[in-house]
Amino acid sequence: MVGKLEIGKDTLQVLTESGAAHVGRIATIITGAVREVTHELGEWASDAFEMRDAAGRAETDSVQVEG
Repeated sequence: MVGKLEIGKDTLQVLTESGAAHVGRIATIITGAVREVTHELGEWASDAFEMRDAAGRAETDSVQVEG
């Protein structure tokens, strides 16, 4: 016959293993989300730099045409 102490130990073990598995999955989800957000922010910054460069070239071209 299994004693109450052993049943409690088994329950605690299963709960701990389950908790660890869920925390691991949550961490993976968060890590993926942070990676994707960082990627999007980088793409947005690249777009801003390209627009700034294009505006600078347009201004240079405008000055050359007027001059």
